[in-house]
Amino acid sequence: MSMAVATLKKGEGRTLKAGGAWIFDNEIESVMGSVENGDIVLVHDFDGYPLGRGFINFNSKIRIRMMTRNIDQEIDREFLKMRVRNAWAYRKTTVDTSSCRVIFGEADFLPGLVIDKYEDVLVVECLALGMEQFKETIVELLKEVLAEDGITVRGVYERSDANERKKEGLPKVKDFIGEPFDTKVEITENGVRYLVDVVDGQKTGFFLDQKYNRLAIQKLCKGARVLDCFTHMGTFALNAGIAGAREVTGLDISEYAIHQAEENAKRNHLENTVQFRCANVFDELPRLAEQKEQYDVVILDPPAFTKSREATKNAIKGYREINIKGLKLVKDGGYLATCSCSHFMTQELLAKTVREAARSAHKRLRQVEFRTQAADHPILWAADESYYLKFYIFQVVEEK
Repeated sequence: MSMAVATLKKGEGRTLKAGGAWIFDNEIESVMGSVENGDIVLVHDFDGYPLGRGFINFNSKIRIRMMTRNIDQEIDREFLKMRVRNAWAYRKTTVDTSSCRVIFGEADFLPGLVIDKYEDVLVVECLALGMEQFKETIVELLKEVLAEDGITVRGVYERSDANERKKEGLPKVKDFIGEPFDTKVEITENGVRYLVDVVDGQKTGFFLDQKYNRLAIQKLCKGARVLDCFTHMGTFALNAGIAGAREVTGLDISEYAIHQAEENAKRNHLENTVQFRCANVFDELPRLAEQKEQYDVVILDPPAFTKSREATKNAIKGYREINIKGLKLVKDGGYLATCSCSHFMTQELLAKTVREAARSAHKRLRQVEFRTQAADHPILWAADESYYLKFYIFQVVEEK
């Protein structure tokens, strides 16, 4: 293990000292000693005060990701098992663990690593060069920890195919870790059954972070006419259907997603109630408005319109536009569920954007609730990147 020392500039490391996990390239004064990308280095403040250990990557603007605040802690098998055990113990007390995110990178103090559990299958995403060396050991340790609770893992698949890998100097990877297996997995969430495709589905195969937000809309949907925009695999639409909605329409631009959604509707015997249509939501909503369509519940779950701070201004326009169009379709006294999954679209920014949209659509909003990502995606304070999902439910009333 490298004994190289990275020393911060005076006045830098504020995020780290507040509890975050990242040190950026412009915060470092010097790196002394023999070191290669991915090595664990000691981190000192400008005055030599020890701040902990993390792995370094000269390819990345995130120069060091911290593994421990203890300068004497060896990053060995026992340390990694402690991290894995803590992550699983936390999930057991906070969420339904049949399918959940077991490890959420920096928020579980294993930076750059995500592991999702879909029933008896694990899906791994590694986004940091320094974590590559620990990835398979952590998978092995997680299998051991799950086995202690009687859970046998049928297979492990790696979905490290995000563009962020390029910033770390890493190639994209999609492959089995261990023996090949049937990668179609049936899961049940909130009483709804889905077939998850861990190889070709988005991200790791399914969006687990909206689990309890989907549950929250169920109480609004009994007997309702519901429009689910950007439906993807039909998740919100099917939650509406299972809650007793009289009619549900799901829209998505992806034919593959619509096919998956239709199959999931059949799996839940909801194909007569929940219908899906391949359409560009931005074009379809004005068309529905022209036809004087009105819905009891409209759900807006768009993809992240921005993945960088620089693109936020354009993203705001996108969120404003889609909320104006969605609001015009909510009948007086109906409900709008709207969200953003972009880290850069802060809660304050989203609230301001929705407020402006309501003004433009001549609607008044009564907030029912504000929610974030499910607790298996914990928000680590000071690690802003761990807080990304914001979800509002409003009652929509006419300006009378």
